Amino acid sequence: MSQDNVIEVEQLTTAFGSHVVHQGLDLNVRRGEILALVGGSGSGKTTLLNHILGLQQARAGVIRLFGQPVESYRGAQRLALTRRWGMLFQAGALFSALSVYDNVALPLRELDTLPESLIRDVVLMRLAWVGLQAEDALLRPSDLSGGMVKRVALARALSLDPELLFLDEPTAGLDPQRADEFVALIKALHAQLGFTVIMVTHDLDTIGALATRVAVLAEKRVLVEGTIEEVMQVQHPFITAFFHGLRGERALGARTA
Repeated sequence: MSQDNVIEVEQLTTAFGSHVVHQGLDLNVRRGEILALVGGSGSGKTTLLNHILGLQQARAGVIRLFGQPVESYRGAQRLALTRRWGMLFQAGALFSALSVYDNVALPLRELDTLPESLIRDVVLMRLAWVGLQAEDALLRPSDLSGGMVKRVALARALSLDPELLFLDEPTAGLDPQRADEFVALIKALHAQLGFTVIMVTHDLDTIGALATRVAVLAEKRVLVEGTIEEVMQVQHPFITAFFHGLRGERALGARTA
């Protein structure tokens, strides 16, 4: 495995019964980059994330995280691995019965090694990172706007200071202004903290503002991975429809000039 790669996927094949989702899929995620994973409905974006996270087992192929095959992480080593990444779910996935404070504190408490005083300091720091105030820690998820839910979920994903951050449709459900603010927040935190991001999204504005590189899933594999400009040069029906349609021209028009 190259030292520049945090994730390497080699010849991945996924099937559910006779339905093949991935066949011979290869993908590299480089340290420190923001990789956008795009593809049509049913192309297997979420399934690929689940394989990388070790939540589903592929029929064939190898996935390496931090230089080791995912399946080789077991027991305490597996637990330590999960603490090296954070996950932002599309709808936030906050626990409705817990306060904002307790949602963000949960991964820290699961370590079972930190005093509550240190947990408090970390929680308030993470909330500050995402633009929330100390008094927001007392709120419940039902008290939050959609934008605040995303920010709390991001604070929780960053609670253990991960090296790798997974984003599933990070701006879904946000109005354009809140989406722009959230993208700017992710971009600023990425520049400050240097974590690696793999992001599933269909939002072209988010891709244009955040992505270092793009990987396109089509025909059961990664059709192409590269910069947005490199991907847009590839002749393929999905790429033409996605990047060169009206929405693509509005979001990425300056790149096609």
